[in-house]
Parts: sequence; structure tokens; C-alpha cells
Amino acid sequence: MSVQKRHFKIAFIGAGSIGFTRGLLTDILSVPELQEIEVAFTDINPHNLDMVYQLCQRDIEANGLKIKIQATLDRREAFKDCKYIINCVRIGMLEAFTKDIEIPLKYGVDQCVGDTLCAGGIMYAQRDIAAFEEFCKDIREVAAPGCILLNYANPNAMATWYCNKYGKVPTIGLCHGVQGGHELIARVLGYETKDIDIICAGINHMTWYISVKHNGEELSGRLLEALEADPEVAQTEKVRIDMMKRFGYFSTESNGHLSEYVPWYRKRVDEIPKWIDLGVWINGETGGYLRVCTEGRNWFETDFPNWMKEPPKVYDYDKRSREHGSYIIESLETGRIYRGHFNVVNNGAITNLPDDCVVEVPGYVDTHGVNIPSIGELPMGCAACCMSNITVQRLAMEAGARADINLLRQAMMMDPLVGAVCNPDEIWQMVDEMLIEEAEWLPQYAQEIERAKARWAEAEKAGRLIPPIITQGAARLHTKTVEEMAADKEAARKNAAEADKAKERPAAK
Repeated sequence: MSVQKRHFKIAFIGAGSIGFTRGLLTDILSVPELQEIEVAFTDINPHNLDMVYQLCQRDIEANGLKIKIQATLDRREAFKDCKYIINCVRIGMLEAFTKDIEIPLKYGVDQCVGDTLCAGGIMYAQRDIAAFEEFCKDIREVAAPGCILLNYANPNAMATWYCNKYGKVPTIGLCHGVQGGHELIARVLGYETKDIDIICAGINHMTWYISVKHNGEELSGRLLEALEADPEVAQTEKVRIDMMKRFGYFSTESNGHLSEYVPWYRKRVDEIPKWIDLGVWINGETGGYLRVCTEGRNWFETDFPNWMKEPPKVYDYDKRSREHGSYIIESLETGRIYRGHFNVVNNGAITNLPDDCVVEVPGYVDTHGVNIPSIGELPMGCAACCMSNITVQRLAMEAGARADINLLRQAMMMDPLVGAVCNPDEIWQMVDEMLIEEAEWLPQYAQEIERAKARWAEAEKAGRLIPPIITQGAARLHTKTVEEMAADKEAARKNAAEADKAKERPAAK
């Protein structure tokens, strides 16, 4: 049977991200109808861009396709005439990420991830907004009419909210958290993932499995017992299990992620260890995601020549990853219906959350677009947890868009974990310190940063600076050197290549 090839252009921004770019491109080019598209890569780091370009172009040629990737530092050239743009950027890269973790630790704010909410996520959003304003402007001006932005960048909800509201670009936020929890639920209940049907609704990284069915039978009532009966899950997911006991529903996000979106589990240094497990970073390790990202990047830099000697990726329609991107593009182009969970502007999908916020809900995709059904009301307690985060998202997103330091301070004050740990004076000083230290990525705050520097100098001279509370964190592990990682090259390479760096979780230690 002949396949009708589609002809359009797609671009990856932040293409130097090896985990996302190579995996997503493999997924897309595994769809027969999409094997004659145009592909552009763009990044601000020429070295990273070139390494990923070399790997991906080799994959393309090994699979017999004629596509020639356009790899360019000129973003507008990459975006020109694009129908879809995939955003994989980390604004400020690991240098800024380190500041997102280390500075809050000085004020007692102990984060595992720090890329979605809490002090790190709030500042990450400020950096994103400064950059995404330019991204969206370029998309409006040079991309094809109606170009869709598929956003994988965190903080996903705030970034997606900004791009839709202020960027005026139709943007869908994508994340694999729902799929990961779906697999866990199926396993503890004793089924294959394909045999368990779920409905998940909420906000990114705080989405709730409000229905879990097998052959039409609702199994939600059995889930807590099944989670507690699994020795590994009972040890590694203590926060999620405790939240389910108290709010009635299981949440998408892992133990470490969820622990920093609420005020109860990371507020006291001596209590943090009882809620986490150090068998794998995502279970709650202090700065765990920063550690594995640092190790992955260092290993990729060192091991790149060996990657080029390995067999190329094989494009196989039936072996795509669980990332939504390729399925959405396939459905929009071919009409094959795809059901997934996407981050979109609410517009009444969840009736007891604000219409203008970004929610994560089920959606169906075909040639008519991304269609979102009405979910109705979330359970009241689950909605309250979401609202605590949406309030912070709104303040932080508007702060970045307006360069308003007072909204930024208020976002920090209203953040569940920051507010549980810090008093107002500590928050004010922490905001100043983070603005000063991250100034190179925050052009919209240039005037406020100068004022912050003056306040800091005055307080330092008068001896009024608040001294550090924590410098290392409650559960910090050593970041491995390249030499240490070389002892297990397979694990190091898997970490460097994987977009979801917690997909395979070893048993608890």
C-alpha cells in the first residue's frame, strides 16, 4: 500500500539537548508519512549543536532517508516556514540550574528538582520568559501561518501559559509524567499498561488519576492497598502514598517532584530523610536532577566519539518512545486519532480551576486539531492542591512578563515550600540574591537588578545580611567525575541519552 508523504518543515530549538532531540526526531521519522519532511536544528551552543547534528544526520542516512538537517545558530532561519517547532531549551543551562538549587539551600529551601515550582522553578520561569518573548516573536514573523509550538521546556505550565497568553503562539505543553504513573499503577495492580485505562486531570506535575479502569471496572479503590503492598513502591514513593491517603487520589509526579510542590515534606532538615529514598535521584535526593544532568552532559562530551561508532538508531513505527510529540504531529497530518494527556489553556475543561490557567487533561488529536473533552470538577482537595500551585504560577508568569519584582517576591512568598521554610525578610533577600546571580539571563530585570545590588551592598556594609541556614542539603549525593562514571559506561551512556532520566528506577536500597 502506497504511503502519502507529507511535505512540511519542523524545527527543534535547544537542539543540543541530546536526550530529547535525537529521541524525538527518531520518533517522528519512524512515521512513514513523515519521512520526507524538512528538519532544522538550532541552538546557541555550536559545539552541542554539532554533536547532536552529527548523530542525527548519521541516523537519517543509515535509514535510507534523503533528509538533510539544517543545523544553524540563526534561530529565524531555522523557524522560517515551519509548521511545527519543538522547544527543548534549558535557558541558562546547567550554570543557571546550579544557582536555582544552591542559592535557595542557603535559606533552607531543599529542592530535589527545582524546575517546575518552588524557588528554582520560579526563577527558571523568569529566564524562560525573557527568551520565549523573542522565540514567539520570531515564530509569528517567519514561521508558517498557524505554526504550533510543542513545548517540552520547564516549568511547563508557566512556559506554556506565557506563550499562549503573551507570545500569541498556539502552544501545547508536553510531559511524560502521566505515562510514567500509568505504568506504575498498572504494574502494582498486576496488569499490563495497555489493559489499564486512566483519566488524569490537574496541572503539570500535579495531575490526579481520577479514574483507573480495567475492562470497564473501576479499580481506584484498590490502588492504595496495591501501592503499599509493593515493597519497592512503599519504600520509594512515601510522599505520593501519604498524599493519596490524605487526598484520596494518586498523583502523577514522583516522590521527589511532588515533595517540593507542597509544604509538608521538605520543610524540616531532620524530617526530610524519612520521606525520601536515595536508591535513585527522583525519589527525593537534594539537587538530584542537577546531579544526573551534570553527569549526563559531562559523559556525553567525553564519550561522544564512541557514540559515533555505535550502530545508528533504527526508525521503527512500532518502537517509538512514549513522548507525545510524534503522535500529535502524525495525527494532525494523517488523521489517525491519538489520545494523550496534554498541557493546554483550561477554557472550562476543569470547572473548578481558573479558565485561563494551563491544565493537564486528556485530549484527542486528528486532522481537526487537539480536542479537549470536559472533565468537570476535580475532587475538592485535589483542586485545592492545584490552586496553591496555580497561584504561584500566575504570579511568577506575570512577574516575568512585566519585569515586576513585587510579583516575583509574592510568587516566592506564596510558594508552598518556600513559604513553609522562609520568613518574609529571608524571601526578600533570596530574591535579590537570585536576581543578582542570574542577571545575565534576566534582561527584563536590568533596572531591578541594579537596585538589588545596591540593597545588597548596603545590607552587607551595615551587617544586616541574613546568614546562610543550610549549605549542603539534607540528602545530597556526590556528583560523579567522568573517571568514576567510566566504571559503568553503559549506565552513564543511558543517563546521557535518555530524555526521561528517571524512566528506569532500580529497587530501593
